[in-house]
Amino acid sequence: MTSSPLSTLGDETARALAAIEAADELGALDESHATLVGRRSAFVALQRSLGTLAPEERGAAGATLQEARRRVEEAFAARRALLESRERQRRLDADRLDLGDVVVAQVPWRLTLGHPSLVASTQRELEDVFVAMGFKVADGPEVESDWYNFEALNIPPAHPARGMWDTFYVDLGEPETVVLRTHTSPTQIHLMEAAVAGGTLPVHSVMPGRCYRRDTPDARHLAAFHQVEGLVVDRDITFADLAGVIETFTKAYFGEDIDARLRPAYFPFTEPSAEFEITCTICRGAGCRTCSQTGWIELGGCGMLDPAVFDAVGIDPEEWSGFAFGFGIDRCAQMRYQIADMRALIENDVRFLEQFS
Repeated sequence: MTSSPLSTLGDETARALAAIEAADELGALDESHATLVGRRSAFVALQRSLGTLAPEERGAAGATLQEARRRVEEAFAARRALLESRERQRRLDADRLDLGDVVVAQVPWRLTLGHPSLVASTQRELEDVFVAMGFKVADGPEVESDWYNFEALNIPPAHPARGMWDTFYVDLGEPETVVLRTHTSPTQIHLMEAAVAGGTLPVHSVMPGRCYRRDTPDARHLAAFHQVEGLVVDRDITFADLAGVIETFTKAYFGEDIDARLRPAYFPFTEPSAEFEITCTICRGAGCRTCSQTGWIELGGCGMLDPAVFDAVGIDPEEWSGFAFGFGIDRCAQMRYQIADMRALIENDVRFLEQFS
């Protein structure tokens, strides 16, 4: 009789929990993340083995595996918080000063309360719009493996499409290539993997977050910027559904007088692909420096999910279909508040910031 692929799950879970409990240093704990709950952990190997089960058994087995992994991740997070607290207290004790003889002078200026940045408040507004449209909000890590950032998105090593992203590579001493994510699309892969393992398809989610590219800052680009990714995986999804979501969002967020349009484009992880643009809110379509005299501003890219992406996460493209879209939160703020140069968002000019307090 063939043993269950999860026969070692209890032992692996106990081993991981014991290793986490035994970690006394924050650095050592962080270094063990990949082997305890990351891509080199036993949980990943066990998840891959679920394919050997009969289809009717996979849902329950996947749920059991995810519950075990959740326990380990929670234990890891709790232990890390404890060690981080200890390290913080140690530094505070080392830096403690005796301020008993210090006379506090009267502050010669008025102190004011801070407020969320324009990008942060824009992100919250975008989340509210999409939640009202029936989406859930999710997030993902900013430091990703090459597999999540590129390969699972149908961009294999040395593929010419990698030239579309000027990537920051991170040297963590890992055998696998690690990057600062160039887009929020890797979170799609995390969500679809979790949905397959937990049997929770379909997926209707948006995923906001910070991204990084080696771009030269100009009126419309920053090296560290923010995107919001949208993902829908369901039965009988068509390009018309995607176009409807883009149009509904544009009207809801920018106003009824702002239009959206789609034009053909290429992205390795969608087919067909499109870029979507909106009427320039600064010149209202007349043409200006910000929109390069075109009257339109590119907001992001979109398209129907390529079957190769479904294959990477174990979803049957004959049964399921879906679309994805992504656009810049910084650019939404720029268009919503008619900011001619995006670099104003990072210059910390108080005169600019106080306009949005």
